[in-house]
Amino acid sequence: MNFHALGINHQSAPVALRERVAFAEHALPEALAALRALPQVREAALLSTCNRTELYAITDDDGQALADWLATHPEGGDLHAYLYRHRDADAVRHLFRVATGLDSLVLGEPQILGQVKQAWAAARAAGTLGTRLDRLFQHAFVTAKRARSETRIGNSPVSVASVAVRLAQESFARLADSTVLLVGAGETIELVARHLVQADVKRLLVANRTLAHAQDLASRHGGVALPLAELDRHLSQADLVFSATASREPVLHRAQVETALQARRHRPMLLLDLAVPRDIAPDVAELKDAYLYTVDDLERSVEDNRRNRREAADAAEAIVELQVARYAEALAAGPLNEPLRRLRAHGEHTRVQTLARARQQLAAGQDPEAVLEFLAHTLTNRLLHAPTAAVREAAASGNLELARAIAQALHSDDEDRDAADPAP
Repeated sequence: MNFHALGINHQSAPVALRERVAFAEHALPEALAALRALPQVREAALLSTCNRTELYAITDDDGQALADWLATHPEGGDLHAYLYRHRDADAVRHLFRVATGLDSLVLGEPQILGQVKQAWAAARAAGTLGTRLDRLFQHAFVTAKRARSETRIGNSPVSVASVAVRLAQESFARLADSTVLLVGAGETIELVARHLVQADVKRLLVANRTLAHAQDLASRHGGVALPLAELDRHLSQADLVFSATASREPVLHRAQVETALQARRHRPMLLLDLAVPRDIAPDVAELKDAYLYTVDDLERSVEDNRRNRREAADAAEAIVELQVARYAEALAAGPLNEPLRRLRAHGEHTRVQTLARARQQLAAGQDPEAVLEFLAHTLTNRLLHAPTAAVREAAASGNLELARAIAQALHSDDEDRDAADPAP
């Protein structure tokens, strides 16, 4: 079986292509079922965020069917030229780097680990996560935790939301003099709201399709909640707009922004679209007094962050490499783990059962010396019964390989005993 990781991200494809292969949360079960139904696919998981859409799968083939499926996703067209593909150890390394934040637009950003965990949970709920892929994701979580606890890559965490707010502060207006409109009420908008409040924003408006969610977010951050249907009525009040919804289609179009700018007497408006697929129609950027930024535009703003975190990232990369090696060792030892587990379980069961009988004999007043003899004799017989039978069967059938293995194990035991009790 082979492990594959493939997809597109902010490095391999522009936002216009990424949004065409982004999967909404409600679409994941059907997509995962389609993946699992592909020939030779044993296990599958799907990670879809604003910066990447990736497949992780265990297959019996070279993974070409996975690449074809993603590249010809119904809204994707032919994306083969933009796909990256990793296999086995390289695929393990890629997943560990993604979970750790080493492959993120903002180096070390903390949101990605939660998104990887959501992808794992979705695959488990859909029944497409088997033992091997489950263990691999669990190992990725351990790797990410170690990297964040043992290096400075998690210090002063930076997110796309914080970078967007900083960009607004540095390039447009003082937040203390600005009215900001937030469109959406998910995790990204929640982070934006926190950063805006910390920067003493003058006024905060929150518009969302579900008004109760907007009210909840607005109440926590001192804002005013609006139903999304009333967006046009309030858009002209906004100096800055941050949008991040799960909509498959734009929620803000050129005509709406143009009308709002006229009402503002063409005072400029900064719009930051943090969603994939995009929330704000691209042609809004053509308006004279509208300044539109997407997640791809933030790449330039995070370059300083990359340089500052490079040393910590190098240390995190070393942890990733160590964990990749350990996972490979555990995978190689896999066929031996089950018989060893059964052997230890048999020994433990025998110990508990025999010790219980010995205690019963002591409680009944039997001679302690006789009880010790019973304990030693019973443990020896029960623990050696299966190996003794195996040796006899090997001798009878001429299985020299098994006989040599047992002899080697006994020889090692003799050496250990001699080392512990050296001759005078």
